[in-house]
Amino acid sequence: MVAFRKNNASLPATLALEPLVLFEPLFSALSGIADREIAIGVSGGADSAMLLVCASQIAPALNKTIHAVHVHHGLQAEADGWTRHTAELARDLGVACHILPVLVPPDTGKGTEAAARQARYLAYQRWATQFACPHFMLAHHRDDQAETVLLRLLRGAGVQGMAGMAAHARRGPLHLHRPWLNVARASILAAAREYESRTGWAAVHDPSNVDPKYTRSAVRALLSPVLNARWPQWQGSLLRHAQIMQESSQLLADLGNIDLTGCDLSADRRRFSLRAWRLLPAHRQANALRQWLAVNGVAMPTQARLAQWVKQLREVHALGHDRNIMLKHQSCHILCQRGWVVLQSEQGEDWTQALRHD
Repeated sequence: MVAFRKNNASLPATLALEPLVLFEPLFSALSGIADREIAIGVSGGADSAMLLVCASQIAPALNKTIHAVHVHHGLQAEADGWTRHTAELARDLGVACHILPVLVPPDTGKGTEAAARQARYLAYQRWATQFACPHFMLAHHRDDQAETVLLRLLRGAGVQGMAGMAAHARRGPLHLHRPWLNVARASILAAAREYESRTGWAAVHDPSNVDPKYTRSAVRALLSPVLNARWPQWQGSLLRHAQIMQESSQLLADLGNIDLTGCDLSADRRRFSLRAWRLLPAHRQANALRQWLAVNGVAMPTQARLAQWVKQLREVHALGHDRNIMLKHQSCHILCQRGWVVLQSEQGEDWTQALRHD
């Protein structure tokens, strides 16, 4: 039994192997969240299971309540068993477990991986709204981050994409926290083996994680072994590159905020002046539009879609009334209305009330 002490808080650890590697970044992340209720996205795999185990040990010292949230995608024959297994872990830890069944549409055109991810985050959003618990912790780690940067490089992502996953990000109403982005998966797997030896509970294994028909799995199963053999430090190099891109992304965000302020951004951040935006240098218009979506917690469109939006906004009449502009993106619309570019909810929530009182 090892105790981890930080800021005069003694944290009992059933995981004796390298406790600081897992506990310290998680403790820091939990300490930085003012809310008491915290959700952990748990699939039943080793990574998310160990995040739940560690969080459940740290939570009492920080007066936090942990919720295990498991999304049942129904894509594998073993999915029902994974759900029961995850609920068993939560019960052993004394943590509430919430099971969220989802239907993954087969014909989105984006592939099963992307469709499942979209369905999962939408389920998280609905649950977060229902339970007033917007802070979600996810178990993405150093290896995931390196794979993400590599995939985005292969897909031709821009600066923001090459920054990789953020330790804290907004997605709609969600605050997503990834405390283990600098933790190697080997440390997590070692903890999972130790936890199994102490308790008998073993993490589940999703066969899709090594099935090369899925893009990320192909990188993991086919490309990573070659890179490991030829360039053993490739992950560290990509992570340093991601850090540089994160700094560059922050500079672009700062510039975008300056430009949005100059475009008379409204107090609720959901509208800005089309005329003022059109006065920006052409190379800053897309960046301002991208930052506007970011401050509203809207996922980024593809580069091609963003370029099309910019083109339409440049061509529409400055007062936005010579044609009907309604740009659909995920669960919202971008409208041109009386000289303003407006973000409006697809569900009918009226974000334009203020316009009628100007």
